[in-house]
Amino acid sequence: MQDLCCDLDTREHIETFIDRFYARVLEDPQLAPIFLDVAQIDLDVHLPHIKDYWCKLLLGEQGYRRHTMNIHRALHAQRALERADFERWLTLFHDTLDRHYAGPYTEKAHRIAAAIAENMQKTLPS
Repeated sequence: MQDLCCDLDTREHIETFIDRFYARVLEDPQLAPIFLDVAQIDLDVHLPHIKDYWCKLLLGEQGYRRHTMNIHRALHAQRALERADFERWLTLFHDTLDRHYAGPYTEKAHRIAAAIAENMQKTLPS
């Protein structure tokens, strides 16, 4: 079901997308245990970082200053992140975008997410 609202061209739209996407991730039987049991994320801390990250990637904002690969290397050391995990993450990401968003920033988000998933798979040791 599609309920297209807009493009990811403002912080507000990006924040709403991240909330929608993470709601799906945290209900997903494959991904939820990684986020909740292994990484033990605190959503009140984690989500603002992720929102800043995507605002940096899509809008050029400068709020995000963490090293994404180092964070995922540490997680990978606790529990190996596998190709199927990245594929599931990417499927949920694309599907959430396609259900609610359209436009050039949304297309850019699709491309960036695919590149992130591919880079993580190549960079993290198997």
